[in-house]
Amino acid sequence: MVIKGLKTNDPHIQNLARLVSGPRSILYHKEDLVAYDCDGFTIHQHLPKAVVFPKDTEEVAKLVKYCSDNELPFLARGAGTGLSGGAIPLNGEVIISLVRMKRLLSVDLENRRAVVEPGFVNLKLTNSISDKGYYYAPDPSSQYCCTIGGNVAENAGGAHCLKYGVTTNHILGLEVVLPNGEIMEIGKNGIPDAPGYDLLGLLTGSEGTLAIVTKITVRILKNPEAKQTVLAYFDKVSDGSQAVSDIISAGIVPAALEMMDKTAIEGVEAAAFPVGHPQDIEAVLLIEVDGIAAGIDEQIEQILDVCQNRNVREVKVARDEQERGRWWANRKTGFGAMGAISPDYLVQDGVIPRSKLPEVLERINQISEESGLRIANIFHAGDGNLHPLVLFDARKPGETEKALEAGSACLQACADVGGSITGEHGVGIEKREEMRFVFNDEEIIAQTDIREVFNPKNLLNAGKLFPTPGRCVEIKKERKETAAPLVK
Repeated sequence: MVIKGLKTNDPHIQNLARLVSGPRSILYHKEDLVAYDCDGFTIHQHLPKAVVFPKDTEEVAKLVKYCSDNELPFLARGAGTGLSGGAIPLNGEVIISLVRMKRLLSVDLENRRAVVEPGFVNLKLTNSISDKGYYYAPDPSSQYCCTIGGNVAENAGGAHCLKYGVTTNHILGLEVVLPNGEIMEIGKNGIPDAPGYDLLGLLTGSEGTLAIVTKITVRILKNPEAKQTVLAYFDKVSDGSQAVSDIISAGIVPAALEMMDKTAIEGVEAAAFPVGHPQDIEAVLLIEVDGIAAGIDEQIEQILDVCQNRNVREVKVARDEQERGRWWANRKTGFGAMGAISPDYLVQDGVIPRSKLPEVLERINQISEESGLRIANIFHAGDGNLHPLVLFDARKPGETEKALEAGSACLQACADVGGSITGEHGVGIEKREEMRFVFNDEEIIAQTDIREVFNPKNLLNAGKLFPTPGRCVEIKKERKETAAPLVK
């Protein structure tokens, strides 16, 4: 039966539309699909076969089963704010968009948990419970538009993850649709630590390659009794970097400890929320402490002393909530602000030990000089989560390739000091080959073996997270050929 209103003879489009309440819940014309050819990693674009908009878990399950039965590649997508290409349809996938599944299903203040659908926007959760004295801690810079389902897929962090942890530390339960269409619930009744394997930990950060999340139980926190925020300007990046380590060494665990260098400051001051940072300053620290009111002033005094001992040019405490809000708005626009000083930019995401900050920042400066491209640094200094932003102009031949090479070199610098190639943005397609910086072939095979348990046909978000086949395939084949039989 042909569905009225669909201007296509493609039987798959007809059948998919039938599974999601008709033609108003599916896109299939090229002019509509262009908006879905990439996520926040815009260097690569690929058109999907179609985009479907299920309204609930049952519709997701039906779509997944149909794709699985008919060998159609598919993937899930939230707001499309991911920065590593995790939602790019490399294989002409059917995109299962979860934006219609955007309800706050329940709030349980007594047990400090809430249940949301995957399309529920991150910041909206805090706004929905703030009048009751609660909030949701993970706060990516895109929290005003990114979805909690997407946060689960990438294990997103944010400025306050130094003290409160990343998304995985706040997930109590998941409802997921497996790649064969089966619905599974993990962490039932908000109790995540059931005996057996840590499936919550495995699925959080799996980048949509193991299952599609359709319901999320999250931990909510009581608002801190008090908070204060400090802004410190340094004439040398090395002094600012050392102040970061000194603050942590003093036994203080700030809620947030952020850093921006001179190029980043230029960007945020040229964008939507300037606050008057000096243009000749080399580094700015944004430091926030929260907790019981009785101990806040003492922590602030210690932080001021540390900054003074590291040759700070100026250090000040926010006078009121309005000033604090301006400082944070300025910082939160950091990535987008680069558009004010560069036609294009590439966001990187590496992690290093705090003690290696001066060394790695100097290496990034060398990479900038070698490549001839400016690199801005905006990052979560307290937990060593770096975000070098490589500025380039895609209109100039060869500059895109040069930017990718510079970004890879920044990740190599992180790996060389015992760090990692991502702290919160995920691997996606952007960092697939760089996985070899931190994992050998056997370790990569062990991870792809896990993927095959969940996703044996590799129809769900194929081509993401792991390096392209090569020596890994040869090792895997050799291992299978030489493996002893389980039963004789």
